[in-house]
Amino acid sequence: MDLFEHQARELFEEHGILVPRAEVTDSSKEVRGIARRLGGRVVVKAQVRTGGRGKAGGVRIAADPAAAELTARQILGMDIKGHTVRAVMVAEPVAIESEFYVSYVLDRAAGRFLAIASAEGGMDIEEVAATRPEAVARVPVDPAEGVTSAKAAEIAEAAGLPARTVDVLVRLWEVLVREDALLVEVNPLVRTARGQILALDGKITLDDNAAFRHARRGGRSLAPDDPLEAAAAAKSLTYVKLDGEVGVIGNGAGLVMSTLDVVAGCGARPANFLDIGGGASAQIMADGLSVVLSDPDVKSVLVNVFGGITACDAVAEGIVRALDSVRPTKHLVVRLDGNNAARGRAVLDARAHPLVQQATTMDGAARRAAELAHAA
Repeated sequence: MDLFEHQARELFEEHGILVPRAEVTDSSKEVRGIARRLGGRVVVKAQVRTGGRGKAGGVRIAADPAAAELTARQILGMDIKGHTVRAVMVAEPVAIESEFYVSYVLDRAAGRFLAIASAEGGMDIEEVAATRPEAVARVPVDPAEGVTSAKAAEIAEAAGLPARTVDVLVRLWEVLVREDALLVEVNPLVRTARGQILALDGKITLDDNAAFRHARRGGRSLAPDDPLEAAAAAKSLTYVKLDGEVGVIGNGAGLVMSTLDVVAGCGARPANFLDIGGGASAQIMADGLSVVLSDPDVKSVLVNVFGGITACDAVAEGIVRALDSVRPTKHLVVRLDGNNAARGRAVLDARAHPLVQQATTMDGAARRAAELAHAA
C-alpha cells in the first residue's frame, strides 16, 4: 500500500528525520488559517498517491494566506494521472541550498534491498537517471546486515552526498525495517541555507502482508484513492483499476496477467486487474464481479478461471449469484477449465442468462470479449 506524502512524513518524524512544519486539510477555507499559523508564505501540495505532482501543477507556492486559499481551491479536485486530489498539505517553505535523492527499494530478483542515491535530486531525477546513469549510485544492501553508519557512509560517498546525510540514511533504513516497507524514498532530501538536512517529500510503500503487525496504526487512512479500489479492498479483493474497457477476472496473479496481455493482443484494453485467488468461494466470485460490473468504463467482462483449488462450479455459482443481485447490462464472456469445469459450464447453461457467453479457450474468450467491448 502506498502512503500519502503526509503519512510518510509522519513516519519520518517518528524516526527522527527532520521535515518542514505542515498541516493537512480537505477544505480550502481552512488553508487560510493554516497559512497564517505557518507564517503566511506557504507551499500547497496535492495529496495523491502518484509522482509528477509538481509538473502537473499540484505543488505551488502561495505568497500569503489569501493566495494559499485560492491555490488550494484550484488544486482540490484536480486529476493527476487518474488520481483525484481530495486533500492538500500546506507546508512552510524552505530556503534550499542543495537537493538530493535517496531511496531503499526491495530487489526481489537479487533477494536483497538496493540503496539508490544521487546528489542531483528534484523533479528531474528521472531524466538524470536516463541520460546520466553514472550520477545515480546503486548500492546493494544485505537485509541481514542492514544499513549501519559504515554502510550509510559508503552510500553517501558513492552518490556524492554530504557527510551530514549519513544519519538520515540510517534512520530511513529504520523506517523501512520497522514499518515493514518495500520502498522508502525521499525526493528531494535537501540541505538548507542553515545547513539542516530535511526531507521535503516522501514516498513509502508498505507490505500489505505485514499489516497485522501494525494494528496500532489503524487510525491512519490507507483507503485507495479510486472508489472501485476502495470497494474491492473492503471485500479483501486484489483489484487494480486500469484505463481500458474490458473487465478482467481470474484466479491467480499469473493467469490474470496473462489474460491482460491476451486482451491487449486482441486490440482491446483491460479495465482492471482482479485476482480472486486460488481458493475463491462463490461469494468471492460474486463480490469481484459486482465490483467490475460497477465500473462505468467497463463495456464487457472476461472471466478466465482455471480450476485447481478453486472449483469451477463454485465460480459459476458466484457468477449466477452476482447476476441475480447486480442485474448487469454488460456482456460476460466466461472461460472455465480444470477442476469441475463441466459442472461449472452446466450451472451457467442452466441459468441461460442472455448476457453470458462461454468460451473454451483463453484466446477465444479474450477475442470475444474485445469484440463485445468494441460493439458496445
